[in-house]
Amino acid sequence: MKYIFEVRMRPGYTVEQYAAAWIQASEIIQRTPGARGTYLHRKIGEPDVLLAIACWESKAHRDAKNDRSSETVRAILQRHAEQCDITVIGEFEEPEWSVLPEQERR
Repeated sequence: MKYIFEVRMRPGYTVEQYAAAWIQASEIIQRTPGARGTYLHRKIGEPDVLLAIACWESKAHRDAKNDRSSETVRAILQRHAEQCDITVIGEFEEPEWSVLPEQERR
């Protein structure tokens, strides 16, 4: 499953600062059972807006994670709450339909 959210930087906080902390927190969170990676995308035309995608084996795995168990993750999430506007887009199942270029279908 995918957990997707948008992040908008507030004045005085840069995408680079967010990304550095996000990588640090993600490296810890990825030790959680069921974690399958995270991705951070910069929005074209709006360089202070990011799309974050966290991949999990299942919704149950994501729901079971405990960000509060790590002091480092807690501190990073608190700073992000103060420095960014975060909008959850939603939780999505793996694709039911996909069309790939022929070379990727093999």
